[in-house]
Amino acid sequence: MKMEFSARTDRGRIRETNEDSLRYAPETDLFVLSDGMGGQASGEVASRLATETILAHCLEADENPALPSIGERLNGVSEMSNRLASAVRLANGVVHRASEQNSGQQGMGATIVVAWFKNDRMSLAHVGDSRVYRLRGEALEQLTSDHSFVAEQVRRGLMTPQEAAQSQLQNVLMRALGVDPEVEPDVTEELVMDGDTILMCSDGLTRELSDTQIAGVLIAVDDPEEAADRLIALANQAGGGDNISVIVLRPAARPVGAIARIGRWFKETR
Repeated sequence: MKMEFSARTDRGRIRETNEDSLRYAPETDLFVLSDGMGGQASGEVASRLATETILAHCLEADENPALPSIGERLNGVSEMSNRLASAVRLANGVVHRASEQNSGQQGMGATIVVAWFKNDRMSLAHVGDSRVYRLRGEALEQLTSDHSFVAEQVRRGLMTPQEAAQSQLQNVLMRALGVDPEVEPDVTEELVMDGDTILMCSDGLTRELSDTQIAGVLIAVDDPEEAADRLIALANQAGGGDNISVIVLRPAARPVGAIARIGRWFKETR
């Protein structure tokens, strides 16, 4: 299953720089999105190091499956998912060492979401509060769980989603790339069906638009490029308080074989 996609990033209306980073390898259906933290150039460096490291590690492993992995193997998931976990751990170390070695970049970090597609399967790895959604039919489902203070409060029943959305603590992350010497990503696998839409995004989108608004765009717009542009435009219209990055993915139309075409023609002529 090949994926059609559009990747867009925008500075927004408030921030002076864009600390988000996108990388992708369409030939292997691998997509990476990161939101840098640390202010000014530091966040930009963190997100760039994260996305570049993950992409390079996965592509190298794709060419050489014997490439050593970083960290312990995860049980119950595929080799592809284990490779994503390895790549995120490697990127964490790269960002952390860069932060320690450069006084101007101390304390920098990043969120990360990675999606890798093969056949009808999608492997996901993430750290932080950048998100992955799946639209199936008209139902939008968040496939990642935010590693943030307010999300944890909601999960524990100590805060409502409405309170979390208004909280001044939305920026406080419980887990991020590069902050500590080691980090463990959440890794999941999902079935991808014809007609699904996958959205990867930074919190610059989800802080400005509700899930209902996001779903409305993805339902109304078939073209990934137009959908990505419209989401960013709406987030800017709503305030554009942060950098906004989106990757919109949809399974490409599958070629119809000769036998299937004959069978369809036969049914239509009966």
